[in-house]
Amino acid sequence: MALPPRTEPHVAFIPKQPPEVAAQEFYEIIRRRRSVRMFAERPVSEETIRWCLAAAGTAPSGANKQPWRFVAVSDPALKRQIREGAEAEEREFYERRATPEWLADLAPLGTDANKEFLEIAPWLIVVFKLMKTDPDPTGEQGQVYYVNESVGIACGMLLCALHHAGLVTLTHTPSPMKFLAEILGRPEHERPYLLIPVGYPGEPCLVPAITRKPMSEIMEFR
Repeated sequence: MALPPRTEPHVAFIPKQPPEVAAQEFYEIIRRRRSVRMFAERPVSEETIRWCLAAAGTAPSGANKQPWRFVAVSDPALKRQIREGAEAEEREFYERRATPEWLADLAPLGTDANKEFLEIAPWLIVVFKLMKTDPDPTGEQGQVYYVNESVGIACGMLLCALHHAGLVTLTHTPSPMKFLAEILGRPEHERPYLLIPVGYPGEPCLVPAITRKPMSEIMEFR
């Protein structure tokens, strides 16, 4: 089979072996991940967050444009502003925007417009998607491709990395999220994508007793 012409240096890729054991080991680790709203005030080192973000940054992306920006926030004043902005949007959601069916689906999870965890969690990671590349020295910006898919994959890898590090997270999506760009002073080509509180679980830490679909319902082999 002819290989395509190489435009960048290439190196040999060596996969982990044996794959069956590695796959099951990863499943046993990641199946214990849960979305958490009860955080401890125990600090998490910046180094830990940096390594987890570095792991997310290894994600594949359209044309390798890497259209993501991770803004890690620990400053109490900024966290307070983010909470206030998020709660304003959440009140609109619960009181006006959400359909009765949507509210009924959320009821078993016990969620509401109060987002106290946004101040308690030691870190808030705000994920932005880049709608164009960062400006070059002349101010020109290039195109990016498959932005939502690329950033979504990076976020999934970030959640896995944080869980592997022994931390808990929540995928929080107040809508609209423009207030995050305003609070954090982000440029026009960056759009808020996801807000992730990060920390250690509170004591006690209670989560809804949810179940996952059986394997037979989520996969099919042909």
